[in-house]
Amino acid sequence: MITEIGHFALVLALAVALLQGSLPLIGAWRGIVGLVGLARPAAIVQFFLVALAFGCLMTAFITSDFSVINVANNSHSAKPLLYKIAGVWGNHEGSLLLWVLILTFFGAAVAVFGRNLPAAFRARVLAVQALIGIGFLLFVVFTSNPFLRVFPPPMDGGGLNPLLQDPGLAFHPPLLYLGYVGFSTAFSFAIAALIEGRIDPVWGRWVRPWVLGAWCALTGGIALGSWWAYYELGWGGWWFWDPVENASFMPWLAGTALLHSVIVVEKRDALKTWTVLLAILTFSLSLLGTFLVRSGVLTSVHAFATDPARGVFILAFLVIVVGSSLVLFAARASSLKGWGYFAPISREGFLVLNNLFLAAAVGTVFLGTLYPLFLDALTGEKVSVGPPFFERTFVPIMVPLVVLMAVGPLLKWKRSDILGIAGRLKAGVLGAMLVVVVALTWADARSALALAGMALAGWLLIGCMAILAERAKFSSGQVGQSLIRLARTPTATWGNAIAHLGVAIFILGVTASETWQIEKLQIMRPGESVQVGDYRFTFEGSEPLAGPNYTAVRGTFQVHHKGAPFVRLSPEQRHYPVPPMTTTEAAIYPMISGDLYAVVGDPNGTGGWSTRIYYKPLVSWIWGGALVMMLGGLMSLMDRRHRVGAPARRRLLKSPAAQEVA
Repeated sequence: MITEIGHFALVLALAVALLQGSLPLIGAWRGIVGLVGLARPAAIVQFFLVALAFGCLMTAFITSDFSVINVANNSHSAKPLLYKIAGVWGNHEGSLLLWVLILTFFGAAVAVFGRNLPAAFRARVLAVQALIGIGFLLFVVFTSNPFLRVFPPPMDGGGLNPLLQDPGLAFHPPLLYLGYVGFSTAFSFAIAALIEGRIDPVWGRWVRPWVLGAWCALTGGIALGSWWAYYELGWGGWWFWDPVENASFMPWLAGTALLHSVIVVEKRDALKTWTVLLAILTFSLSLLGTFLVRSGVLTSVHAFATDPARGVFILAFLVIVVGSSLVLFAARASSLKGWGYFAPISREGFLVLNNLFLAAAVGTVFLGTLYPLFLDALTGEKVSVGPPFFERTFVPIMVPLVVLMAVGPLLKWKRSDILGIAGRLKAGVLGAMLVVVVALTWADARSALALAGMALAGWLLIGCMAILAERAKFSSGQVGQSLIRLARTPTATWGNAIAHLGVAIFILGVTASETWQIEKLQIMRPGESVQVGDYRFTFEGSEPLAGPNYTAVRGTFQVHHKGAPFVRLSPEQRHYPVPPMTTTEAAIYPMISGDLYAVVGDPNGTGGWSTRIYYKPLVSWIWGGALVMMLGGLMSLMDRRHRVGAPARRRLLKSPAAQEVA
């Protein structure tokens, strides 16, 4: 009965979405108060209906109701509760329902927290959000129904992919989807503004918190997925430029550009056309990621669907959404004239350069990801575009961008003096040199490019401090007054500096771990040792182990540091009977200076075991940097100006009825 309630709630949500996507648009166009007012309650009701459906599906997973095909295919009675819950979105149908749930959540959030928006504009935003929901609800109900029954039900289920039975992957999809789907709000604001034919600084103030929230969530989701790949897959890497990884990275890059561009709209009433286009492209890239993961064109642990018919549906929806929005943009772009003029040497000018580099980065990743697919579809030829391509094309684009990150926030709006800024950036040059000297005392000069990367991180690190020092006017010599000014600095300014600091930490982690990593692969018998840097790993043997829904072989390494016992590491190789799969569980000892990383593989039949041992300097700084970036974004989001909201805009329509609505 619960399953039928969930199915019925989905159908009702589709009906509500149809009403929400049509009547408020008509009401805003004709100035009909009742139809405009329908948008808010419809968005809230739609969210609660989808939440009810999602709750029913989760109940079926928790209670192991194997009469539901989805549960029978993706769960098992022996699974721990956490992975029964994670199994709800660990499959194609459930993940799409989660997508719709988060989409309707953002629609309800706009309805509840968007009271400062003019009613007609809010109705258009919610209508566009509903139109997106209609496409996905149609997809779920007619091609990916998670509530289909099977008779007779099996005695037990097929289980969840063992690689997904991990806490990191349990929370990775919801966080990633909050970012993916969060950009739908920026898209809806952009389309509503195009329909209305007006974008101004107040619009920028409205949309900025939604972009910030989505960007923070997507940053966290990508970082969590990278961390899971690092410790779960056992290959020791944190990023492989996998097409599905790139599918989430492209909207992150575009969203970063959008976040900076919308600031220019808010502060200077400029770059309006470009900002709207970025909002469209960012969400379009999110939809592209959905297509790649669910179309069957990719085979990956991240990919869910292998049914091409479903892929055709998503592709058609992608073409409709992107095509119609670009047509509307082409028709309305000429009316979005910006009035904020600025000199090339200004904060606006440097933000434009920031956007150009980020756009080039998106294009590079897009080309490297999609080119093999296009070539295969057109000619049948198989090519592989891997890390070497991206390292040779993407990294050179990022270097000048990072240089600009330390300079841009120090510039004034409209017009600035580059010579004056250059004097204040002397500390950045000294900081870069200091980081290089420290790196040389800690590791050999194995790569000039690596030292350049360390210098770049030092440059940005000092630049972040310079942002706060400039705000507090420490150069005046009045330390007490400067500290007071620093304490009164808006949280958005702190967030800017902290987010850029996170990038510097990330660069340090990537550069050190990729350049000075030590790796040893060998066959080891109990009692044998191998030296890895300053650490000596002694293999003590292996033993069988029984888990809740798997069996395992656990190896043990005693690690000595400079002759003294340091830590014991116990990697595992697990075998899951349902579904049958063997996974590698690396043993990792994280330190600020680097990670000790050990993997035990298969026996060689003569008493030895294949082992892989790594020392990865500063690798944890990669995810620490991502967390600091998130913290900076959240601090900016907590700025009082976002909590209070934007000032009310003048009435948008001239008819008496429309004025009453607005």
